[in-house]
Amino acid sequence: MPSVDRSLTAPVLAGVVTAVVGFTSSFAVLLAGLRAVGATEREAASGLLAVTLAFAAGIIGLALWHRIPLTLAWSTPGAALLVGTGVVDGGWPAAVGAFLVTGLLFVATGYVGWLGRLVARIPTGVAQAMLAGVLLPLVLAPVEAVADVPALALPVVLVWLLVVRWAPRWAVPAALVAALVVIAVHLTRTGTAVTGSLAPALAWTTPAFTPAALVGIALPLYVVTMASQNVPGVAVLRSFGYDAPWRSTMTVTGVGTVVAAPFGSHALNLAAISAALAAGDEAGPDRDRRWIAAVSAGVTYVVLALSSGALASVTAAAPGGLVETVAGLALLGAFGAAVASALADPGTRTSAVVAFVVAAGGLGFAGIGAAFWALLAGLVVRVAVERPVRA
Repeated sequence: MPSVDRSLTAPVLAGVVTAVVGFTSSFAVLLAGLRAVGATEREAASGLLAVTLAFAAGIIGLALWHRIPLTLAWSTPGAALLVGTGVVDGGWPAAVGAFLVTGLLFVATGYVGWLGRLVARIPTGVAQAMLAGVLLPLVLAPVEAVADVPALALPVVLVWLLVVRWAPRWAVPAALVAALVVIAVHLTRTGTAVTGSLAPALAWTTPAFTPAALVGIALPLYVVTMASQNVPGVAVLRSFGYDAPWRSTMTVTGVGTVVAAPFGSHALNLAAISAALAAGDEAGPDRDRRWIAAVSAGVTYVVLALSSGALASVTAAAPGGLVETVAGLALLGAFGAAVASALADPGTRTSAVVAFVVAAGGLGFAGIGAAFWALLAGLVVRVAVERPVRA
């Protein structure tokens, strides 16, 4: 029999790549989402630090306990949802309260069977159409930036375009590096100083609870994270021959969300896209040792978390539209997948289109953001107009 490669090099490197790609590809979306619902720069930096440390600890714990390459992440679609939601009644403390409730819902999903079944009954087309509508303004940001500040945005877009052709997974990190270079040149030429602390620091916010935040943030955030992160995350692991420990994963992500919420963290979940980097062949030929890649990713995330203060301060000083360009490029894949999933079933296409239009319109009502109304409108059309095909 051929000898099995027992080297740690492959899984360790796969874990480092998983963390670097996962972190650099979407932290701009996370910061934008936290700022949109009322976080100050200090609170947004704290949120980035808290959520990264929380899911890094969760990754290491779950990987060591279950010996599988299970990785966690922050909810990128959830952060995008926050951008479209904006400040709700009660401001930032109410948003923090909604994050905490979202974590409790994650925990409950692992133990209360009917709650998981209720989420599963939400039509995939409606949920994905709501997500696509939320993402639309964000993926349009690169186009708007190229029109408004072409000298700043075009280099970022061109770098992304070149790298996506030859090394797709590094396209967004490369665009981020290009954006940071453009920011540095711009700040130097204009003499603009970077304000705020560059050191990582946690900032406590006492949660508040308002109906508008619970309905407008907690509920859509829970649904989007479950449908777009946790369920696909289970599928990705299964495609590589691993069964995700559902109850313990939901407990860890839920408790982690609750504990980190007062420090600005919005939601932890199973990794979906980046999960394949730690669970696939790049983590080594020995499938029983790929859990080492997850531990390596967790440790690398802890190191990357230390850059939270500097990243928040630098991006806050960036010229308008540049950070949004990177965020929009990072979300193109998620937007395309959501549109494809929303329109895949002709029988639910009308409800999906209604949900998309309402979410993309971005109009709130009664202090509640458009995401909730998009979900509600899609479900109403589904029940009132469409009829499931019976075998």
